[in-house]
Amino acid sequence: MPDRLYLDHAATAPVLAPVRDAMARAVETWANPSSPHAEGRAARAALEDARHRIAEALGWSHEIIFTSGASEAISMALTRTAADVALLSAIEHDAVQRRAPHGFLIPVAPDGRVTPDRVYGRLSALSAARPLVAVQHANNETGVIQPLEDIAEIVRDKGGIFFADCAQTAGKLDLPDADLIAVSAHKFGGPPGIGALLVRDLALLTPTGGQEKGYRPGTENLPSIIGFATAAEASRGWMARAKDLRQHLDSAIEAAGGKVVAKAADRIPSIASYQMPGKASSAQLIQFDMAGISVSAGSACSSGTLKTSRVLTAMGWNDTEAAEVVRISFGPETSRSDVYRLIETWQRIRG
Repeated sequence: MPDRLYLDHAATAPVLAPVRDAMARAVETWANPSSPHAEGRAARAALEDARHRIAEALGWSHEIIFTSGASEAISMALTRTAADVALLSAIEHDAVQRRAPHGFLIPVAPDGRVTPDRVYGRLSALSAARPLVAVQHANNETGVIQPLEDIAEIVRDKGGIFFADCAQTAGKLDLPDADLIAVSAHKFGGPPGIGALLVRDLALLTPTGGQEKGYRPGTENLPSIIGFATAAEASRGWMARAKDLRQHLDSAIEAAGGKVVAKAADRIPSIASYQMPGKASSAQLIQFDMAGISVSAGSACSSGTLKTSRVLTAMGWNDTEAAEVVRISFGPETSRSDVYRLIETWQRIRG
């Protein structure tokens, strides 16, 4: 068997070595941060220190509510505000779609962008007093980065609440100017099962009682929170190198007869999707896996059955084309030799 090459970091990233070490130390001294005794007070101090470190690392100067991950943060944002109606882009993550099944959809351009004029048009057509607008910072399938600063200005002018899913961008790109932001530690080298909802003003949310200033009940997962902080501090600085690798891969895929999804759009350097005409993504995944390379399909997986990607459909791709797309996603340790190996395998599968 060849050495494994992991190129599915957008799904989950390997836990960084410093994170594992920090969590091991935290487990040895862990106690309930809500307990009044000395051990509990020490745990509370460590918790608040980690919260401060995460805020500093992510450049966030407002509130942080720890959650079990981005999905819980998304649920809190979409179900516990005083918004009258939800407005979400047609390419939002399934976790957003599930929590706002009756939300109004914002169509996207063929390059996968949510253009500010489309947001303005949808908001102008609503009679709701206070809408909540949800737009992903970078799409988890295509990597397309949305113009969130322009969108945020429109939403605020209309008196709305702006929510950004930053699961794929936190720790890699600067955070957008949003009212609510979902982040997840395991996307940038932290442990799974920990994330946060970043909140500009806690008055936006309905409290539930319990921990996290009364906004999230349950004992805080201190070892994972400390791992989260360690990962946030260690995750930046490799986007320029990833961009160079991605550009090289784009060119090679096109030269081999493939198609780059959303090639003309601004994309996060760590994510790219490619169509291999005439070869189903399911067959590609098997052959890549047999070659020791882990990638993912450009379609959502539900109950073990590959379904047509909502994202690609919203961008105008037909079912046949969408079913031939795979996603490649880099990590901080991905090298040029890794990309060469991927290209060679792609060419062999393509025939």
